[in-house]
Amino acid sequence: MRRGVVLVVSAPSGAGKTTLCRKLIAKDPLISFSVSYTTRPPRPNERNGTDYFFVSKETFQKMIDEGAFLEWAEVYGNFYGTAKAQVENAIKEGKDVLLDIDVQGAFQVREKLGRDAVLVFVLPPSFETLFQRLKARGTEDEMTLRKRLAAAKEEILRAKAFDYLVLNDNLEEAFEELYSILRAERQKTFRREDLLARFF
Repeated sequence: MRRGVVLVVSAPSGAGKTTLCRKLIAKDPLISFSVSYTTRPPRPNERNGTDYFFVSKETFQKMIDEGAFLEWAEVYGNFYGTAKAQVENAIKEGKDVLLDIDVQGAFQVREKLGRDAVLVFVLPPSFETLFQRLKARGTEDEMTLRKRLAAAKEEILRAKAFDYLVLNDNLEEAFEELYSILRAERQKTFRREDLLARFF
């Protein structure tokens, strides 16, 4: 049995990573989405247990204290985290896991999982396009939009530390690039010791 891939996808808010991640889950039955925990309120159409596990700050803090998170972060006053046991069990069972998380979370995962984690950064075509996408959401005021753009600049500076970059200028092309990364990573030698074992 091969070792599972932990595919970590990060991007500035509005770059389209969630859309790409959903397409990947829909396309490939061998990868499952790791549902994060968050203290922020649900947006319209978001469902508990599907998009996020929506919990109180007290519950989240208890999970931190118990060491239940692979990674966690505070973003714009809300907390987000990935359950450790869920991901570690999947890798051992040869299952692939997709994490749609921010940059600081991605580095925490890399620190804890080492080469099991594959870090992909999704770039928007430009800052102007990013601003227009965020504005079109209609979920934030002008000041929050400016804060998100400033954060995006910082995140893009840190993208050099990722394993792969995917430019989301054309959704289908970006998706094909992301999917090709997953397929290649599945065949890395250290994940396919099951194949070598046939000969010895």
